[in-house]
Amino acid sequence: MPQRTNTLTLGADRALYMGEIPATGWHCHASPVLLMGLSGRFALHWGPGRVETCHSALVDAGVEHLFDPCGEVVALVYLEPDSLEARSLRNIFQRQGGVLLDVAAPVRTRAAMDACLHAFDLPSLLHCHLLEAGPPLDPRVARSLQFLRRPQEEQGRLARAGLASVAQLSASRFNHLFRAEMGVSLRSYRVWSQVRLAMAGLAVSPRLTDAALHGDFADSAHFSRMFRQTFGMTPSSVLKPLRQVTLLG
Repeated sequence: MPQRTNTLTLGADRALYMGEIPATGWHCHASPVLLMGLSGRFALHWGPGRVETCHSALVDAGVEHLFDPCGEVVALVYLEPDSLEARSLRNIFQRQGGVLLDVAAPVRTRAAMDACLHAFDLPSLLHCHLLEAGPPLDPRVARSLQFLRRPQEEQGRLARAGLASVAQLSASRFNHLFRAEMGVSLRSYRVWSQVRLAMAGLAVSPRLTDAALHGDFADSAHFSRMFRQTFGMTPSSVLKPLRQVTLLG
């Protein structure tokens, strides 16, 4: 098949990585992910000894897993846990234990598949029964996300107590509310938001040290540790092969 270039597309509440990546180590992140094998089947490991090969899978936020592309070209669609699509998956994730296999609906052509992926058109990509209406996000958590997602130079990154104060709650009560609404802890989501900001910095500079600063990490070593914890891979193995980084308005 024709060689594909590795690309990263970042939107306000979603991200798409397309290309070839190495097998990951065990990891979990604060975002549900849709895994798709574009050129063949991949292997997914999770839970105590669970492993399956499939063409597509949905993995919920906070679920520890290992992803082996088996040398295939893949697409990884990350949904922010407050996005409409992620919230519409919450009930079925809870019923099915956080992992759903072979979830992709048939798409007629590769061009149509690529168009759906770049448009983040989950209703076209997934079997329709998977998406259910979810409750609206608590406005206090929604306000906290506005702070967490901004670079430090635009808005000082608030500590948990500061975010709780904005929500007019105690720190412990806010942490409980945040987890209930987002499905992940505030600490996990803070790391996730920093990693996302760092990757967005690649649209300006391809240097990983500059990306680390853009994500408000102490240094490139700190960024590397958090990236490996989040994705089970080193940033250089995934981000250096990128040929295009696109930021959506």
